[in-house]
Amino acid sequence: MSLSERDVVIVEGVRTPFAKAGTDLKDIHPADLGKVAFKELLARTDLDPEEIDEVIIGNTGNPSDSVNISRVVALKGGVPLKTSCYTVHRNCASALESISSAYDKIKSGTLDVVVAGGTENMSQLPLLFTKEFQDLFTEFAYAKTLGKRIDALKKIKLKYLKPRISVLEGLTDPFVGINMGQTAEVLAKEFGLSREEQDAFAKESHDKAVAAREKLKEEIIPVFVPPKYKKIVDQDIGPRENQSLEKLRKLRPFFDKKYGTITAGNSCPITDGAAMVLMMSRKKAQQLGYKPLVRVRSYAFAGLEPERMGLGPVYSTPLALKRAGLSMKDIGLIELNEAFAAQVLACEKAFASKKFAQEKLGLQEAVGEIDREKLNVNGGAIALGHPVGATGTRLVLTLMKEMQRRDVEFGLATLCIGGGQGGSVILEREVN
Repeated sequence: MSLSERDVVIVEGVRTPFAKAGTDLKDIHPADLGKVAFKELLARTDLDPEEIDEVIIGNTGNPSDSVNISRVVALKGGVPLKTSCYTVHRNCASALESISSAYDKIKSGTLDVVVAGGTENMSQLPLLFTKEFQDLFTEFAYAKTLGKRIDALKKIKLKYLKPRISVLEGLTDPFVGINMGQTAEVLAKEFGLSREEQDAFAKESHDKAVAAREKLKEEIIPVFVPPKYKKIVDQDIGPRENQSLEKLRKLRPFFDKKYGTITAGNSCPITDGAAMVLMMSRKKAQQLGYKPLVRVRSYAFAGLEPERMGLGPVYSTPLALKRAGLSMKDIGLIELNEAFAAQVLACEKAFASKKFAQEKLGLQEAVGEIDREKLNVNGGAIALGHPVGATGTRLVLTLMKEMQRRDVEFGLATLCIGGGQGGSVILEREVN
């Protein structure tokens, strides 16, 4: 493919450490997590904030005090007041949506410089009052006399005080009424995936992530932990050095306690973190003196049954490959988000299946086998974690850094999306 001034390139990227919910990053507002990554991105690139045309950030938790969190992150990060900012939400692919949105605007010539990314603090997803308690609270607030306020308080029952857990509601599909873990159980049964192979895949994810810690530090900015800011988190809190099959076998199924195979050990943890990338047109990068790391060759999103949402990458990837003029054989590295081991293993089988391609994708041949040597070479979300609003950018960031190390020409970043979608981005390494 010939070079064009409107090629969309990524100059640099950075992220915070990813930390299991309830650990070191739990008290940092998602806007502040985003600010840390945002400011470091500007520092590493020595970019004048005046050059930024727009900031697009993915987020799913939408904190009530920062509803358009992109604007808050950007202003805290030092962009001028004139800079346009908006937040995108596509469930697990929110941060991939930020990159695809930036791609469209740069490719069309509308913009030249965009910071795209995502931020999420899942530790801070709130507990919600029940509908009954909300109604009584409203009645109390609008009561005009002390007597009527007392009457409202008398109506409170203990069961009204049981909170609704927003993270559980958010991870439950409203169309089919099952949660994400249960969708993984659907795939495990349909594709005949044993508990043993799921646990083995999970262990491999931890082993890779532990081995890659020094490499991953290249993309991580250390975070000072409030309130005293004396403790520094400089690596992901999730990968286990001593993970073993024996420990994984001891964990009980979490979503189908009688017949299930999905456990906390072969699933991704709830996680806090943020990631950002700097995207430009080729012409603008040249004008500013930057040497891009990768070109965004194509992207695609696709839908499927919500109860089989984990297969999303198999649906979106053929579209992205077609738009890039490539086949699966051309792809040298793959970052496929590990929502669940069963989900990744099911994708592997579906990618390689001619029958699946014909019956589900309208293709004559299989999309192509996934070479395990190319897949999630630095570990995946089972070890690193999955802060839903930030993961899409993390996949692209980790992929482009590894493509540079290994001199790989084409890479694929892809993930399943709650609600029954898949998202894929094809990257091409820049030769400088």
